[in-house]
Amino acid sequence: MTSILILNGPNLNLLGTRQPEVYGNTTLGDIEAMCRARAEEMGLALAFEQSNSEGVLIDMIHAARDTHDGIILNAGAYTHTSVALMDAISSTELPVIELHLSNIHAREEFRHRSYIARVAVGVICGFGAAGYPLAMDALATHLSDGS
Repeated sequence: MTSILILNGPNLNLLGTRQPEVYGNTTLGDIEAMCRARAEEMGLALAFEQSNSEGVLIDMIHAARDTHDGIILNAGAYTHTSVALMDAISSTELPVIELHLSNIHAREEFRHRSYIARVAVGVICGFGAAGYPLAMDALATHLSDGS
């Protein structure tokens, strides 16, 4: 069975209460439930994790190499700052889809730069919680036919 890791970075544990005008009212628990239902429909094994720590995220990416077929990563603010996450992704050689709830290109200038995008097969942003199942569909398609 194809297995994917959905990995969420800093402050995403506060979804639903943190800046709802930007990130919406959906909680990370709601998103996880939505993703688990979609994974069941798609016949995918799913791990869903969150950490506020860059080092923990890196360790999870490294561990995914022997466990999962691909990663969906919402790295939050680390997207714009972390060469270490970029290097971790490169070292695993797993396909990664970068994901953001908000449209990072319509926000502050510093959010327009992504270190993750350099090593991702694609980027999905601006669709709120609906971006997660979109990313799952995209990653499953990539894994099945390499597109």
